[in-house]
Amino acid sequence: MRYLTDRKRAMGKGAGHTGTLHHWSMTVSAVALAFLVPTFLYVFGTALGQDHAGVVETFSRPFPAILTGLTLFVAMRHFAKGSQTMIEDYLHGTKGKMAIIFVTCLSYVTTAIGLFALAKLAL
Repeated sequence: MRYLTDRKRAMGKGAGHTGTLHHWSMTVSAVALAFLVPTFLYVFGTALGQDHAGVVETFSRPFPAILTGLTLFVAMRHFAKGSQTMIEDYLHGTKGKMAIIFVTCLSYVTTAIGLFALAKLAL
């Protein structure tokens, strides 16, 4: 008798044969964001309302800077993968491919701009 878990039974199923991997990726990033976002909001909330020197001092420390960068990176990857799923469900053909490319590029550009601004602020 073979013992197969639900995950093992689902591997390789679906049109793209990567649905399970995509689902697990989204689940992991959602759990990570469930911890990162409240912590980021607390750090951001403490810096909110301060003058420029206070904000620079807050984000010059390692924990707030790393937390902000990590939150930005994970959130944008989660956005890109979630948007890709939505686009694959509702758009087909060339329009769908172009939309996926646009959303992926948008997430990369947003991440790059955010990390640049954070580095400029922290350094």
